[in-house]
Amino acid sequence: MEQILHSLFTKMMRQGQIAVTYPSGRAEVYGPGPERVAVRVTDAAALKAIANDPMLAVGEMYMDGRLIVDEGSIYDFLSLTKRNANVRAATRGAVMRHMWRSFRAGVRKRAGLSQARANIAHHYDLDESLYRLFLDTDMNYSCAYFEHDGQSLEDAQRAKQRHIAGKLLSEPGSTVLDIGCGWGGMGLYLSQVAGLQTTGITLSAEQARVASARSAERGLAERFKVELTDYREVTQIYDHVVSIGMLEHVGLRQMDTYFAKIGQVLDKHGTAVIHSMGRTKPSAYSHPFGEKYIFPGGYVPALSEVLPAVERAGLLVKDIEILPLHYAETTRIWRERFMANRDKVLALGTFDERFVRMWEIYLAASEASFRHDRIFVFHLILARHQDRIPIRRGWLETEKSRLQQIEAAAPA
Repeated sequence: MEQILHSLFTKMMRQGQIAVTYPSGRAEVYGPGPERVAVRVTDAAALKAIANDPMLAVGEMYMDGRLIVDEGSIYDFLSLTKRNANVRAATRGAVMRHMWRSFRAGVRKRAGLSQARANIAHHYDLDESLYRLFLDTDMNYSCAYFEHDGQSLEDAQRAKQRHIAGKLLSEPGSTVLDIGCGWGGMGLYLSQVAGLQTTGITLSAEQARVASARSAERGLAERFKVELTDYREVTQIYDHVVSIGMLEHVGLRQMDTYFAKIGQVLDKHGTAVIHSMGRTKPSAYSHPFGEKYIFPGGYVPALSEVLPAVERAGLLVKDIEILPLHYAETTRIWRERFMANRDKVLALGTFDERFVRMWEIYLAASEASFRHDRIFVFHLILARHQDRIPIRRGWLETEKSRLQQIEAAAPA
């Protein structure tokens, strides 16, 4: 197995440098530098696992302390390997695993409501204290919108809320459904700043509890209500619909159901804004490490998989915006905050060292993927009426300026 990985790194490394210490004690250096990462594999079984299934085993071996980074960080290692990755460098085991997963085509399996609840609970029903250690103060667990370099996470997340709220073109007093409302950041903004009557829905009991408590703390309980329910169970008509970071959890086989429901509950004069991760082409399966440990049932769709479902739902696509690299910056800050607070994570008493390493590599892989792979975040503005959106661009900045003035006058 040493020779397999030796051959892989020899073919692969064209920029930067990776030093590898194998279980036998053999040490090799690959690549011209000057950027350098040094890693060590502790045992032969770990080496075999990595050679046979790197997409899953690199994360698992790092979690277990059997892949150790001696110089640099796990992000540096992942970033270098992604920048140097090429088809020639794939191991035979990696090719076979890819073919097997493609044959199984797991992303095309339909997930029922009970499975959806279990998938959401796996990630989002963790102690809210964990998330408070790395998210912004408003607890937005989705891509921020960086208006300029060096912008703080708090400001960039507020800019994201303003950007999305502006796209709704709403009037105070209008109703809005927030599908997958998280810990309530967007719903609170829509209620407090935009003056909307907001209903947030989620399948996470922990998120519903926190969002409801935050609404009450701000005196918005009558304006922002949170329900522990699935989008498929909604029957009320709303003036607007917003959904942030939810589409990735819907699953490919539920795409038609999701957009059909939006079409059913959206008033014919209203607007829907969908914020989601996206990829440049369809994939037969989700990343195996993320599927197993982080987001079971999740799938990042290609626009070519999303837009036909939108059209079949009878919705009009009024605008598509691609946000490149914004999530790379967001996850970078999350990772840095998480690692700065790793001792506080352990002090919570719920999470052990293995969990910390699992989340470190999850955040590191997310940043590396959004920085080097062909994935991004997109916004869709959807409507049922042809003239819902002004015919000339420029309206969004005007709407955002209006919201920003309200923000400045609103209590903190």
